[in-house]
Amino acid sequence: MGGRDRGTFRTGEPRGSRPAGEGCGPEGEGGDTMTRTFRCGGRTAGRWRVCLLALLALAAWSRSLQAAEGKGARADVQGNLPIEITADRLLADSVKETVTFEGNVRAKQGEVTLFSDRLFAEYQGTGRSVEKITAEGNVRVLHAGREARGERAVFYNQEQRIVLSGGAGLVQGEDSLKGDTVTIFLQENRSVVTGGEGGRVRAVIHPRGILERKEKTDR
Repeated sequence: MGGRDRGTFRTGEPRGSRPAGEGCGPEGEGGDTMTRTFRCGGRTAGRWRVCLLALLALAAWSRSLQAAEGKGARADVQGNLPIEITADRLLADSVKETVTFEGNVRAKQGEVTLFSDRLFAEYQGTGRSVEKITAEGNVRVLHAGREARGERAVFYNQEQRIVLSGGAGLVQGEDSLKGDTVTIFLQENRSVVTGGEGGRVRAVIHPRGILERKEKTDR
């Protein structure tokens, strides 16, 4: 289509809500709930950048994080920062109140960056607040110098908690932990690794790394 990357989304907006031209906008035919094509002019390494729709659909994520300011200054700072998401394709369904990003997904807000094959957001239509975000396929979460990995991750918005599962692990420098699930508590800046059926967690710890971190703490 003239060198433009394409994605699709569902919307209840009337036809012709945005004129054709450069930038991002929907086009298509349909009834009350239409399937439309979301087009963005220009390419970014073979992918289109989700800009306007991501801002509208996930702005509530930032607002809901702001509501946590009573729980600490860290949550307030995090909640005031924008969310930037890039993906190959986006599907938004106003009836089911869901937004799905697919293909080389990257989501970043403040100090937290998440990578996955797919990202699925569930939100409430009344306040447009995101209840839960699920990432699937080659999930990686970078936060506070740590990298957590798994096949699936669920972000619980109200609790500010991320749970990774499916061969989950945690890496910090040369040290690593492997278990069944990794739980990241964003406000508390801590992580918990839980074992599988046998209740076992595998750890690879380099004493030198521990001593170096202890020396920095003692200074």
